[in-house]
Parts: sequence; C-alpha cells; structure tokens
Amino acid sequence: MTDPLPDPFADQPDWAPRPPRPIEIVPATGRVELRGRRVLVGLPGLGWRADLRADERVVQNSRTYVPVIPEHEWYRAESDQVEVFAPLVPVERVWVETVGSRTTDAEDSGLRLVSLDAPAHRAPTPVFEADAVTGRRVVHMVDTVEHRDLRAVTETYSGAEGDICVRVTPELEWYRWAWRGQSPTTLEVPVHLLWVE
Repeated sequence: MTDPLPDPFADQPDWAPRPPRPIEIVPATGRVELRGRRVLVGLPGLGWRADLRADERVVQNSRTYVPVIPEHEWYRAESDQVEVFAPLVPVERVWVETVGSRTTDAEDSGLRLVSLDAPAHRAPTPVFEADAVTGRRVVHMVDTVEHRDLRAVTETYSGAEGDICVRVTPELEWYRWAWRGQSPTTLEVPVHLLWVE
C-alpha cells in the first residue's frame, strides 16, 4: 500500500490533454510588435522584473526606449481609458514574452540551471503538480485550443461533480477586482485541463 499512484499522464495517452505551447522570451530589439505585450526588464547578471506590459517604441535623441507599465496599470488604462505613467526603458533592457512552438522534449523536473545573460521561463506545468496556484497565470486547454490571459482565483478543491478543480477568471477581471473591489466572474475548470504558464 506504500507504492506511489501511477501517473495518469505518463507518455501522454490519447485521453490526456496536450500541454500548451511554452512561453519564449525574445529581445525587444528584434522585429516584434510591442503594444500590449508582456515584457520583462532588467540587466544581464543582475536580474529581471516581470508582470509588465509594453507600449510601442519611442525614439528620443537617437536612442530607442520602450514605455513599460505594471500589468495592473495597463489593464486599468485599457479598461477605463485613462492615461498612466510609463517610464521609458532602453530597448536593450527589455525582453518580450512570445508564445513559442510546441516541443516534444520532456523537460527534467530536477535542478535547472539558467544563464544570467537573458531572462528564462519555465515550461508549462500541470496545475496538479504545482504547489500553489492562486493568483498565477494559467492556460485552460480545450482540445487543442489554448485559453490564455487567465488567473487562478482558488487553490485546488473538490468540485460538485467530484472532479478536482480550480476556479479561474480573465486577467482583466482579476485586476479589476484589485482596483475596484468588484468580484470577478469565475469558471470552474478541472485541474487536468489547466497548466501554470
């Protein structure tokens, strides 16, 4: 009775959902659209700051900058059509999150070393393997369709149908909950359909 339970997703049987495409992080110096995109800022060897959104590049005195806004302020500006302060960050210090291509390589779950030359991002993690999910970005997989820009608003719990579930909400409602106190509409999703981004 001390044997571990078998992994229901081992070798991805036909009934198991495929993971979402991973997030790849690319330099903003490349030819990538910036307006509204998630970005990270920082310096190689120092560190990175996330949960930011960008606006289009600005050129001043022959230097290129990116207006960078905290994500909650970006959502407020877009939703309420108000202007918010956006510091200008040199383009070489900005990296953009893009949705990568699907890979078939299984990533080791052990220690993972990264380079400090560029920000790193983990592969999508099934919610049932995550230690905590409240507030985290999640991807809801429905067949092969990825529903992104969601936040988990609960931890795992036993749903009315007996499934293990998490309640999720669109990110706009997640942030509106913070600045207006307006409770979000949520959707109950079984954990086998959710991945931490």
